[in-house]
Amino acid sequence: MPGAVRILLVGVEHGELSIAANLAREAGADVVTAAGTDAALDMLRRRDADMMMIDVGMDIAGMMRALRAERFVLPVFGCGVDAPAERAVAAIRAGARDYLPLPAERDLIVAAIASISGRDASLFIGDHPAIRRAQAFATAIAAGDAPLLIAGEPGAGKEALAREIHRQSARRAPLLVIECAGVPAEVLESEMFGHEAGAFPGAAARRIGRIEGAAGGTVVLREIGALAPVTQARLMRLLAERRFARIGGDQPVPVEARLIATTSINLHHEVTADRFRADLLLALRRALIDLPPLRERGDDRIALARHFARTAASGGVELDDGALEAIAACRWLGNVRELKDSIERAALLANGRAIGADDLTGADGGPLATPRPTQGEPIRLDWLVGHTVEDVERELILRTLERCQGNRTSASHILGISVRTMRNKLRSFIEAGIPVSPAL
Repeated sequence: MPGAVRILLVGVEHGELSIAANLAREAGADVVTAAGTDAALDMLRRRDADMMMIDVGMDIAGMMRALRAERFVLPVFGCGVDAPAERAVAAIRAGARDYLPLPAERDLIVAAIASISGRDASLFIGDHPAIRRAQAFATAIAAGDAPLLIAGEPGAGKEALAREIHRQSARRAPLLVIECAGVPAEVLESEMFGHEAGAFPGAAARRIGRIEGAAGGTVVLREIGALAPVTQARLMRLLAERRFARIGGDQPVPVEARLIATTSINLHHEVTADRFRADLLLALRRALIDLPPLRERGDDRIALARHFARTAASGGVELDDGALEAIAACRWLGNVRELKDSIERAALLANGRAIGADDLTGADGGPLATPRPTQGEPIRLDWLVGHTVEDVERELILRTLERCQGNRTSASHILGISVRTMRNKLRSFIEAGIPVSPAL
């Protein structure tokens, strides 16, 4: 199935684990199993996975160490039958993203898969001309194999559009996503290009990278503007020659996957600032889709809100007039993603009644963001008086990160700085002894 999430199930298979595997397959996932750590690692070296489910009775901490040693990056979910709470807690402390109790509940399995796949049926809801153009463009280019760049603010639907392009193509292999932001360059290069045994300390065996592993499919390079210069150079050569070599090797590997890059920052500005290669941007811009922010989509906000209200709870919920007015007036800094989250939280609070304005909250759990002052209207600066510019900058960065729930890419976009600048600022705060939440 094109775009199917690939799950590696680790543990001695028994009845409940088999049921969990079958539920995942019914939800559209491609599931393979491994009896233990060694078998799981051997399988990952030959065939990448999007997600791992591992029995909490196994050595999860040891598994996480082994994954880090060979630079495998994938979310891990612990699961178990009647497991003591201590085991679930230990699994999460060891690095697991979450714990899934067995016997499995279908909704939990589906939610875990959805969190990995990023599928969004709401992508083309609304009548904004830019959205309609994106839909037509996606259909027109789906059959090709040229690289593609999708631009837009965080939460605007870039990855959902990439998945739609892949779905409409004839590609039989899965779509794989590589997160470029916040990952050390050496780890990211192993993720993208793979490596040979002995390429670096801890490389016990050859690893097939995601670009090679997605042969016949699609690779999404999320937030490509965060790539280090050395990785940009490797990617440019790959696009020019349609082949590459694994790290530590010299044998050419043909590129048989389509590459789709996404960005939430202005790459032209990055080129001007000498942070992004002009030739790489030119190579990616040959096919460009620019998604508009939700605040510019007019009545689409209402259409999307009603869609999310219908799908947020069993049987759906309604939105009263006050809620619709609040939705129309909100800036929606997090775009479609923030609107969806807000409606889903409100549906839980409403408990079957119509959603009101007071039920709606922003990404930080607080009141919805109000519109910015109109052009020419001064911004109130009273609260800044008495503080140094350095103090104000630090407070602005930390507050924006908190509002964005630690998402550095979103916060960087709002602040108008690069992810690399954000990372350097946070490092300087820590070195100065300023408390910074570990989540940031």
